[in-house]
Amino acid sequence: MIKTTLTVDERLPAADCQTMTDVRQGVDALDRALVALLAERQGYMDAAARIKTERSKVFDRARIEDVVDKVKAAARDAGLSEAIAEPVWRVLIDRCIAYEHASWDRTKGA
Repeated sequence: MIKTTLTVDERLPAADCQTMTDVRQGVDALDRALVALLAERQGYMDAAARIKTERSKVFDRARIEDVVDKVKAAARDAGLSEAIAEPVWRVLIDRCIAYEHASWDRTKGA
């Protein structure tokens, strides 16, 4: 039986891919790893909602810009285009804020 699902550690480096199957297996493995990391990040949104005493503290413009600045610097260091990193993180932050609001409402009974 041919294994079609690879872990992140089993995937070929992009430079070594010879077929679209190689490429797709690598992308799929990375997607699964990203989902796991995003689920972990979501847990921190639940923790923030539990810790924050005021719902208005969920949205923090200065913190958003700080996160985006750090992501852009990390992207540059990793060779990731800022044109990919910045909009992805802005959407991620927006969705995490919405999630945190909902989590705050669930835990605080608003």
